[in-house]
Amino acid sequence: MEKVSLTIDGIKTEVPKDYTVLKAARSVNIDIPTLCFLEGINGIGACRMCLVEVERARALQAACVLPVSEGMVVHTNTKRVRDARKINLELILSNHGGDCNTCVRSGNCELQKLARDLNVDGIRYQGENIEYDLDLKSPSIVRDANKCILCRRCESVCGDVQTVHAIGATNRGFNTMIKPTFDRSIADVNCINCGQCIVNCPVGALREKDDTEKVWEALSDPDKYVVLQTAPAVRVALGEEFGMPMGTRVTGKMAAAARRLGFDKIFDTNFTADLTIMEEGMELLDRIKNGGKLPLITSCSPGWVKFCEHNFPELLDNVSSCKSPQQMMGTVIKTYFAEKNNIDPKNIYVVSVMPCTAKKFEAQRPEFIKDGCPDVDVVLTTREFAGMVKQANIDFVKLEDQDFDNPLGESSGAGVIFGATGGVMEAALRTVYEVVTGKALETIDFEGVRGIEGVKEAAVMVGNMEVKVAVAHGTGNARRLMDKVVAGEREYHFIEVMACPGGCLNGGGQPIVDAKTKMEIDPRVERAKAIYEEDKDKPIRKSHENPMVKKIYEEYFKEPNSHKAHKLLHTHYTKREKIV
Repeated sequence: MEKVSLTIDGIKTEVPKDYTVLKAARSVNIDIPTLCFLEGINGIGACRMCLVEVERARALQAACVLPVSEGMVVHTNTKRVRDARKINLELILSNHGGDCNTCVRSGNCELQKLARDLNVDGIRYQGENIEYDLDLKSPSIVRDANKCILCRRCESVCGDVQTVHAIGATNRGFNTMIKPTFDRSIADVNCINCGQCIVNCPVGALREKDDTEKVWEALSDPDKYVVLQTAPAVRVALGEEFGMPMGTRVTGKMAAAARRLGFDKIFDTNFTADLTIMEEGMELLDRIKNGGKLPLITSCSPGWVKFCEHNFPELLDNVSSCKSPQQMMGTVIKTYFAEKNNIDPKNIYVVSVMPCTAKKFEAQRPEFIKDGCPDVDVVLTTREFAGMVKQANIDFVKLEDQDFDNPLGESSGAGVIFGATGGVMEAALRTVYEVVTGKALETIDFEGVRGIEGVKEAAVMVGNMEVKVAVAHGTGNARRLMDKVVAGEREYHFIEVMACPGGCLNGGGQPIVDAKTKMEIDPRVERAKAIYEEDKDKPIRKSHENPMVKKIYEEYFKEPNSHKAHKLLHTHYTKREKIV
């Protein structure tokens, strides 16, 4: 690639011709502050925090959108630059909500950090502060326009990455707002509740609906039997909320913390991930053998399911009828577990800890509520669960590891990797191969479906049958893949779709990583390493070998896809109006 030479703060460097000044500066360890910038997603120069001085240029330039050129001389730390950045930041702060101490993002706010770094100890300009009502209608996402700084990161992620376009800019000038069309609530458009807007917002303008008080109330109610289940991706991210390195596995500490909080039982959603593989794997084989509708598309991701309902209703018959592992666990707890322990299901209160804000929406879908009794009562994000641990003054880092409770705490490595993009596919292939061939896999790791490429394709020989598979993560990638499927340009047997880029590991409920850190460390990669390490450390790595899964079929469901299994573990989805 052609390169150009330039000088930044006296450091001469050579970089590719297509670099911006911001990227060139970071390549030589010169930090330029940013606010609206998101690598590869949002580079619009709107916030003016990245201003630099370029010799022979009259005005200061925004480094995030300024291309490098041969012989360019850049200064990032002159008085003129510092003063301009500080004034711009004060202007942003002048009409930003001032409740920093009680804001959910306090201590993890990019605006707050910039104010400290730029030594803003007061605001010289008093802006007009209009009080906007909170948008509280969604079960997953709260929108607070009072804190919006118009960086448009949420708009870019929602529109350009996820291709949902649930929110965007309206009006002009001082009246500009980022919101859904026609002043609707975000609950009344085609928002898929993925929460990518939340994890990419630099401030507290978007946050999850906080349900922790509901859980505290349940834990205090002597008539309630409160059960917690926790998803695979949570255990490799939760530690970040307590200052532990990204990708630290905290499975045992998580279980110990839940017991300290007072939960009656702590179960592992990985158990029902294994159960999902048994149901979904047999569903796939049945469709292949009996001429059923192909490709079979996974239904584990509620954000993807809602996206499909809005955008690809013609593919709903292709979507697996299996409930997600979260909903399966709720059902199993309130049927099998309740019967075995003589507990009235109406007295059982199921709490999920999920990496996903869309799981909050999923739990309240009418398909998953029977006679007023939901499969899952409350969903907490990873962040909310961490908040409860902090509220209880538990020293998470010093907790001794503990195990999940049986019988629903036993899982295989296949259940663990559900948290990574490609994990559901790999888990299914491990089981389907051995069920079809009757032979043990020589190599258990299916590398072809791993990684963070937006769409991955593979052909896997299962006995004499070639099974064509694809994996897509991020609904923008899913849309492009589904367009090809609908047009007949691609044919597969099995497709895994995860709504969030990177899968559950990068879900909307995971610890928030600021934009600068994301340029240095990819959370999707670091958390995935931990997921696959946990898989390798498991004594059982295939869903069909999980002894507790075998037991529940023997005692309760009889066999995968039985009449009882279909009644309790399967569901259906319906077309939704497309509203943008």
